[in-house]
Amino acid sequence: MQIAVVTGTSSGIGLATSLHLAREGYRVFAGMRNLAKAEALQSAAAAENLHVEIVELDICDSASVEAAFAKIQEAGPVDVLVNNAGIGGAAPLELISEADHKQMFETNYFGAVRCVQAVLPTMRERGQGCIVNISSAVGLQATPNQIAYSASKWALECLGEALAHEVYRFGVRVVNIEPGVIMTNIFENSAEQTVYDKHSPYQPIMRRNGKLYAAGFKRGVPPERVAETVYQAISTPDYRLRWPVGADAEGFMAARHLVAAEDWVRMGDDMGDEEYNARFKAYFGVDLT
Repeated sequence: MQIAVVTGTSSGIGLATSLHLAREGYRVFAGMRNLAKAEALQSAAAAENLHVEIVELDICDSASVEAAFAKIQEAGPVDVLVNNAGIGGAAPLELISEADHKQMFETNYFGAVRCVQAVLPTMRERGQGCIVNISSAVGLQATPNQIAYSASKWALECLGEALAHEVYRFGVRVVNIEPGVIMTNIFENSAEQTVYDKHSPYQPIMRRNGKLYAAGFKRGVPPERVAETVYQAISTPDYRLRWPVGADAEGFMAARHLVAAEDWVRMGDDMGDEEYNARFKAYFGVDLT
């Protein structure tokens, strides 16, 4: 039985991916920083008699990462690593603290680096394995009001693309998954890193960023869609680096090649909602109304 490790599994995408991979025959080690939140995954796995084992794993702590992967690798080499654990947040750059900015990178980028370095030597030596990075649609398109989060996911996108090149000749596959707005509790979890001030000069940008997510909530893409995409990305014989999930992510992916950066920057001008919404739909295919 092949072994898969998924990080950040107490809810949302991580929980759904753990269950989906287990249904597909993997022995899943589900990494979780706070074991007090393990009940949802434990109950779901037990109900289906799935091979899911929960492991304490804080990706921001090198000692925790080392201990967790040492325990996991007693069962055998890791075939699939899914770097899912992450934090979100929304605030203009002027208003986000340096500590919050650093924590975004510590979790979303350096946490993934630690986990990759824990499994890569064995994957390389065996000539097989797959590393999956759960990035974001905002890792494809620089997103105002989410600069820290967007930049951390851009960094993860770069890691995935460059690493895919480095390890290609060793038979190791690297893929980046870019979900758009997914129906998870990441927004509740990132409340401390989110700022909204109706009196701020940045209020129009805050409001427009909020409308992007409101439009995503209307579409209601479930975390199971991301889990299905993860399995498709690791199992298809037709390798592809990037896998957007949801109409908004697909629109952002297309815009990388079709929309000039200067045109996107100019949308930060003082313009009415009708004009802004029309341009956004033309560029990204997303209706904000």
